[in-house]
Amino acid sequence: MSEDAQDAQGTQGTQGTQDTQDGQGAQHLISGGHLVAKALKAEGVEVVYTLCGGHIIDIYDGCVDEGIQVVDVRHEQVAAHAADGYARLTGRPGCAVVTAGPGTTDAVTGVANAFRAESPMLLIGGQGARTQHKMGSLQDLPHVEMMTPITKFAATVPDTARAADLVSMAFRECFHGAPGPSFLEIPRDVLDAKVPTATARVPRAGHYRASTRSAGDPEDVQRLADLLVRAKKPAILLGSQVWTTRGTEAAVELVRALNVPAYMNGAGRGTLPPGDPHHFQLSRRYAFAHADLIVIVGTPFDFRMGYGKRLSADATVVQIDLDYRTVGKNRDVDLGIVGDAGLVLKAVAEAASGRINGGAAERKEWLDELRAAEQAALTKRLPQLRSDASPIHPYRLVSEINDFLTEDSIYIGDGGDVVTFSGQVVQPKSPGHWMDPGPLGTLGVGIPFVLAAKQARPEKEVVALFGDGAFSLTGWDFETLVRYDLPFVGIVGNNSSMNQIRYGQRAKYGAERERVGNTLGDVHYDKFAQMLGGHGEEVRDPADIGPALRRARESGKPSLINVWIDPDAYAPGTMNQTMYK
Repeated sequence: MSEDAQDAQGTQGTQGTQDTQDGQGAQHLISGGHLVAKALKAEGVEVVYTLCGGHIIDIYDGCVDEGIQVVDVRHEQVAAHAADGYARLTGRPGCAVVTAGPGTTDAVTGVANAFRAESPMLLIGGQGARTQHKMGSLQDLPHVEMMTPITKFAATVPDTARAADLVSMAFRECFHGAPGPSFLEIPRDVLDAKVPTATARVPRAGHYRASTRSAGDPEDVQRLADLLVRAKKPAILLGSQVWTTRGTEAAVELVRALNVPAYMNGAGRGTLPPGDPHHFQLSRRYAFAHADLIVIVGTPFDFRMGYGKRLSADATVVQIDLDYRTVGKNRDVDLGIVGDAGLVLKAVAEAASGRINGGAAERKEWLDELRAAEQAALTKRLPQLRSDASPIHPYRLVSEINDFLTEDSIYIGDGGDVVTFSGQVVQPKSPGHWMDPGPLGTLGVGIPFVLAAKQARPEKEVVALFGDGAFSLTGWDFETLVRYDLPFVGIVGNNSSMNQIRYGQRAKYGAERERVGNTLGDVHYDKFAQMLGGHGEEVRDPADIGPALRRARESGKPSLINVWIDPDAYAPGTMNQTMYK
């Protein structure tokens, strides 16, 4: 008997397998849904996020037998976002399972967000039976064609015996180069049919995909080490791929050994803790304008970087990325290294060892110059951070949130203008403790990310800041958090507006047309939370923010603190419209 058949014997007697007599002795049969579940188990998937549908229920049955938790949500977008969030936190792929047609199209936004954020997740979508192909079956759509542009791999499972094999193939592609999502469409008759276990390839855990980690070209690593040793005013930006590759330790070792000021963005936030002498936040624009060497790690030259135009034209620019297509895109670089951020940075530190003391000591004046720029920016903002005004200034709100966070607090930002404020103030205190949508700028990720965070890291406190517009998109799944008893501290910055858009309309069309299409009702989200069984409070006085946060923490429930913020206060990034430049 083959190893795969032996492995499959463990499922004998379940709903998805059965014994039949064919004259040759017992023959073990297994369904497509159970093969899918076995492949998910082999990849280490512990939970799937779903909204039920008749096309996909055999996968649920397989998950029950494999010990995989099935978490049911109220909207497929939530399922996809949660799978994305789970992947970011664990480093393992997330998985969402949705039905055909509108179930799959509802999940498109979550998959697209994972694609731009380089998050490894698998979306499995249902499909009508093959015997009904092109006949107009229930919820039939060309899912693969729709998903191909926003995934690394998209395919139909053509035969029941191939179900587990295609799942493993999809997971392999999730981790090829920069991570990303894959999609599988599985027709209902493929899922429900049973085949002999001996004819089905069931990949064994740890035996069907290789490590894709690369330390880069050794000669280029040596060149970067030489550049860092000689630089008078270096700066490094640690982006999301530092966390994706779990390269935190290597990044910290490099910046401390070579005395290099570090800036962090995306999931790279928290690589260095606040107060670390190499942790910088408010002086990035100044540093990029005056540095002689700029190292960009795991961050594309997209709109967040002004497409590379915000870097000094006189600086030597180095880019490190998992994807060769990202290196040098939109801006020329002096050196590009394709590889795993953690391995590359570790190799660079080793290559520079033994000859770094002189250069590192000479950079004291440069770091002092940047600290002065940081202090100047903070001093300018301080009155707003401490403002006692009512309605509450958003800077005061995010300052209170920052003070509230502990080393174990995972911070999630979901919104436009109010989260832009938080990006300048909130500093996670540990690696992997910052979550935002990523470069697609998707609103509505907050509740799904909370769901994923509390299931992936149940020992951690989760603190989420929502814009009122963002919360409205997926907020009904607050009930899912109540149902699964997943406490978190939620804050809604409520200005009854989609303020990031409102400002642009005012600037372009004038005050008389600033409220077209962007004004929301005065919703009491605190009462919404209470209605669904959570903890809710309303805050109008800035002095009440801290006590309300602490009561939410102590409640042990999913919570929403509805904070009424000034609708006429805008973040600097919003006023500069940097997202469009």
